[in-house]
Amino acid sequence: MRPLDWIVLAAWLLFTIVYGLYRARGAQTTQAYLLASKTMPWYAMGLSIMATQASAITFISTTGQSYVDGMRFVQFYFGLPLAMIVISMTAVPLFHRANVYTAYEYLEKRFDQRTRLLVSIVFLISRGLGAGIALYAPSVVLSIVLGFSETATTLIMGIVVILYTTMGGVKAITWSDVQQMVLIFAGLVIALFLAISSLPSNVSFADAVSIAGAAGRLNAVVTTFDWNDRYNLWSGLIGGMFLALAYFGTDQSQVQRYLTGKSIAQSRLSLIFNAGAKIPMQFFILFIGAMVFVFYVFEMPPVVFQPVDQRKIESHAGYGDVQSRFQQAHEQRKNAAFSFVDARRGRDEAKQKDAVARYRAAQKDLDGARNDAMKLTGGGNDTNYIFLNFVVHHFPAGLVGLVVAVIFAAAMSTISGEVNSLATVTVMDLYRQVKPDATDTHYLMASRAATVFWGAYAVAFAGFGRYLGSLIEAVNIVGSLFYGGMLGVFVLAFFVKRANASGAFWGVLAGEVAIFSCFLFTSISFLWYNVIGCAVVVLVALLVSRQNGDRDGQGIAAAA
Repeated sequence: MRPLDWIVLAAWLLFTIVYGLYRARGAQTTQAYLLASKTMPWYAMGLSIMATQASAITFISTTGQSYVDGMRFVQFYFGLPLAMIVISMTAVPLFHRANVYTAYEYLEKRFDQRTRLLVSIVFLISRGLGAGIALYAPSVVLSIVLGFSETATTLIMGIVVILYTTMGGVKAITWSDVQQMVLIFAGLVIALFLAISSLPSNVSFADAVSIAGAAGRLNAVVTTFDWNDRYNLWSGLIGGMFLALAYFGTDQSQVQRYLTGKSIAQSRLSLIFNAGAKIPMQFFILFIGAMVFVFYVFEMPPVVFQPVDQRKIESHAGYGDVQSRFQQAHEQRKNAAFSFVDARRGRDEAKQKDAVARYRAAQKDLDGARNDAMKLTGGGNDTNYIFLNFVVHHFPAGLVGLVVAVIFAAAMSTISGEVNSLATVTVMDLYRQVKPDATDTHYLMASRAATVFWGAYAVAFAGFGRYLGSLIEAVNIVGSLFYGGMLGVFVLAFFVKRANASGAFWGVLAGEVAIFSCFLFTSISFLWYNVIGCAVVVLVALLVSRQNGDRDGQGIAAAA
């Protein structure tokens, strides 16, 4: 990066940390540190919820996902608004009235301590892995911009996040998220503008959209039902809704956000805000990826977007042939695209069809050359580097620093929120059961220590990120391995009065067995894991509860 980029990046990061800690002053009790003393307004919670989910993965990987697979990933979010409405009507008032620190504390009130402990452990495994993936994403940024190793950049980022989160608690995180989302929205608009304005002068915005459509990059809705297809209308509406119900209704990293609200009404508003804003935001990000794809139709892209791998294969004996094929295919694709633009303007449908056919043939040849190049790297995946390559090489000075600051802001929001929620569950659901009579000061110190531990854990797991392919897919696959079981037990707690503690406990275990069986032995799309896991939990819980014939653990169900 150039000096102006460093100034922009450093200034924003410093402002974010100082502002967050300023707003968090006085957090010297456990409730203030973990729940912000329940003083947060709806807009702060809403933006914090969005920021926690909109990690650096969203901007690094979602744009790359659109580049290679089109915009059909947006269907992943189609069920989210429905989920937000359900959660606003059920989970929000139940959690608030139960006066809990964590979602899993509610399970002990409804069932028993054993169920609370089991689901807490499931959450810690799931979110701990997710935090590691989220931390790996910004290391991709630094490895490209600075030329550092991913291990070194992961360690640097991890230390910053640990210090920031340990000092400020959830109030610092939430108010910092508000500022970071403002920057994120600004960065997205600038990125789209530059992608479009960098196109050849004779290619208009309408031409770019038509080219993206002809290339299959605007496939936002796929109506064909297929269990094995990850992204279609049905998997998004049904599987996506169940995943969103689990994520926003049972994952402590999200539940903790709306537990900080001043009232039930304020917490509900924060979720409804996300229900309306999430799909447009994701559509916008994916559209940026589609426009970056069109940009590289006319501008020669690297054979491999991962710079280290690109340099490595350049000395390989077979690279010359691959590069020659790639360049030839690129020229053919570019010429076909120009022909398509001319035919479109002349409204000559026959020439348009011919141009599209030549374009797709060239794209197939280009993809073949890229695949052969990727084999020379040892079978790596460069999806997560596509957008960053575009930013670093084609943005003017200052704006590179701004976009990198956007990615850092998103990373800090997600990782700090996840580490804070992991610490909350560790102390409130595990440690306090072992040491129930300690002082509030003791629990506050334990929360800070747990924050350090989970930050270090995230740093350790982040090293596996390079093996996971598209990070936006990886983080959601990891979550889906556990969310079905978590969602199922809360469905029991909220809606099934006949379910008892034994049924809930064994239902969760059975649900996880079913999910991992689907993952290991079938090709069913991961979005359906949440539906399958939830259904198995409820079914097994009802069978076990009926077999036992008791009504133990009814707790607050009747009042709820």
